[in-house]
Amino acid sequence: MELEEGQIVLCTVTKIVGTTVFVRIDAYEKEGTIITSEIAPGRIRNLRDYVVPNKKIVCKILRISNKGQIDLSLRRVTAKEKRETIEAHEKEKSLTAAIKTVIANPEAIIKKIKEKYSLVEFFEEAKEKPEKLESLMSQEESQKMLKILSAKKEKGVSVKKKFLLRSREGDGIRRIKSILPEDATYISAGNFSIEIKDKNYKDANRKMEKLLKELEEKAKKNNCIFEISKQK
Repeated sequence: MELEEGQIVLCTVTKIVGTTVFVRIDAYEKEGTIITSEIAPGRIRNLRDYVVPNKKIVCKILRISNKGQIDLSLRRVTAKEKRETIEAHEKEKSLTAAIKTVIANPEAIIKKIKEKYSLVEFFEEAKEKPEKLESLMSQEESQKMLKILSAKKEKGVSVKKKFLLRSREGDGIRRIKSILPEDATYISAGNFSIEIKDKNYKDANRKMEKLLKELEEKAKKNNCIFEISKQK
């Protein structure tokens, strides 16, 4: 797997020299740098308030030069991207431990998988296509890994959004009731919230975006006011 500009990666701070932070991009064993203006918005009095050696941080790749110099940003990573990257890292740690328990030559297998996939991507596909495992390990090892994958229960996550829905029409209450999902929660006059649970933030957020778009379209058709709250 090759690094790409715009990619979100988990890094470990290795050292701080002057106003430059040096990091190791964990999954790729490559070095990158972060300049002060890409640490956080606004004026920074002390870099060590944000980063210290050995700290794990989630960064965005800004540029990869022809000479291989990698420039990263800490401040451009959204809360959602940070959460999803850490979640994937925890899953990868769990899978690595499982591989080392089951397979005779774990390091070689992990290296082979990472040439094209992340461990999480590979084993998600392997659940549906067991032959992918059998191409890398013995049938006995493959069956053991599949049992471990089947036994792992997804922790699950939830995404919640607040929104405003109002109508000035005479039959406004009826219109609002026809728009609201059954599981919407009433907060106060015209204010509601909705929660979506799924196995990961990527899928939960995708479903939430789809639902909010549908609510907005229904509100327009019913001449209702619809606004998504910016508050978390």
